[in-house]
Amino acid sequence: MTAVAEAPPREAGVPPKVRFKRNWDKRLSFIATHAIGIALGVIFMLPLLFVFLTAVMANDQAMTASLWPTEWHFENFVKVFQKAPLLEYFGNSLLYSALATAGALLSAIPAAYALAKLRWRGQNLFFMLTVAAMLLPPQVTVVPLYDLWVRMGLTGTLVPLIVPYFFFDAFSIFLLRQFFLTIPKDYLEAAKIDGCNEFQAMYRVLIPMAKPGIAATAMFCFLFTWNDYFGPLLYTGENQDHWPLSLAIASFRGMHHVEWNMTMAATALIMAPVIVLFVFAQKSFVKGITFTGVKG
Repeated sequence: MTAVAEAPPREAGVPPKVRFKRNWDKRLSFIATHAIGIALGVIFMLPLLFVFLTAVMANDQAMTASLWPTEWHFENFVKVFQKAPLLEYFGNSLLYSALATAGALLSAIPAAYALAKLRWRGQNLFFMLTVAAMLLPPQVTVVPLYDLWVRMGLTGTLVPLIVPYFFFDAFSIFLLRQFFLTIPKDYLEAAKIDGCNEFQAMYRVLIPMAKPGIAATAMFCFLFTWNDYFGPLLYTGENQDHWPLSLAIASFRGMHHVEWNMTMAATALIMAPVIVLFVFAQKSFVKGITFTGVKG
């Protein structure tokens, strides 16, 4: 049998200058196509770079006109744990964010399912009330809610921050409802023909298909509670043992206001879990945001 000759490489016989020009043209074309995205990425990265560079500076150089460290002090990331109980504050933040996110999903998924896939009297009214609750500033209801928690003797703890998410979170309900509308009803009807009730259809069919939307909702809730400052200041300000990181970093800056390198080191450590979470969940997050709101 005659051996089939292999096709020569596409770049074979092309002079080096021509190859270099082609590669350079490709790079310029990529930069021109993504110029806006690259510019926005640089703008968003500058504050993070500033935080990191300040965190590894000496105390007398931090917050001066010199933006580049003359000496690199990576030990600042260890010293912050000696100056404040950050691990305890980290545990409080993790407890607050994790339980609030779980509560928001447990309450929002059935409500969103009822608004998106069921037909009942008052459905549109309840949806409009949900949208109205999103538009209502939290400061409007803070006085009666605070009075309620004071009467129950639960101020100074994380309970007033976590429990409301197990009953109603308007944004989570709205976001999940919009995503559920993108899932065809045929799957749910087929499940009901096979003998599933509403709860089984939601749990076995809808939730597995809505994982991107649920992941996006969970990330929104987690980020909001992780960065929440007003709520912890209101309910846990009197009890330092229950402070989350958002409140602790503000007090840290007050106690050590001349040590900006320590403050920035603590800030970088606080941002790290959120950045890691987004890196690992960005595909589901982007997919959930892309499909949310297509219908409805």
